[in-house]
Amino acid sequence: MSDVFSVLRADHREVEEMLAALAAGQDGAAPIRSEARKQLTDKLIIESSKHAAAEEQYFWPAVRDHLPNGNELADHAVGQEAEAKHVLARLDKLSPGDAEFEDLLSKYIPAAREHIRYEEDAVWPALSDVLTTAQAEDLGKNITEAKKIAPTRPHPHLPPHPGVLKTAGPAVATADKVRDAMSGRGEN
Repeated sequence: MSDVFSVLRADHREVEEMLAALAAGQDGAAPIRSEARKQLTDKLIIESSKHAAAEEQYFWPAVRDHLPNGNELADHAVGQEAEAKHVLARLDKLSPGDAEFEDLLSKYIPAAREHIRYEEDAVWPALSDVLTTAQAEDLGKNITEAKKIAPTRPHPHLPPHPGVLKTAGPAVATADKVRDAMSGRGEN
């Protein structure tokens, strides 16, 4: 079974690969076709949305519960994620040909990288020091399961509270997945 840090690390590496490909397209190095760029952006939005929802349900509450400065650490990260949701929600409505698309990506990419570094460098070491192996594995299992039923789109107006996400999240995720199936979003 994977512990929380292995689960989140895998998510982070996947997102970092997508960010690198999208950034390369901005720099003109091996640019990807507009259609492929949109598909990659859709995948980034889907994976980031599921990841954030799972973290908000399980990871950040664990940080708050187990660390003396947990509220401060979690508040900072949840604030970063809230900003990202607004950007991703806007990106979800745009195409690579839209002028705002590249502007939003150019802001999102460094912010996402900063958020990943914050989690891995400021939060994980402290949390790994206080969690037992069993707690870390349970948290990893909960996050993995939560991602399976998490929304595939950002919902910046849905409060990032575990109770709200555990009750409203599955209904929102179902609606997202119906929209995805009807549009073909995320199939490639």
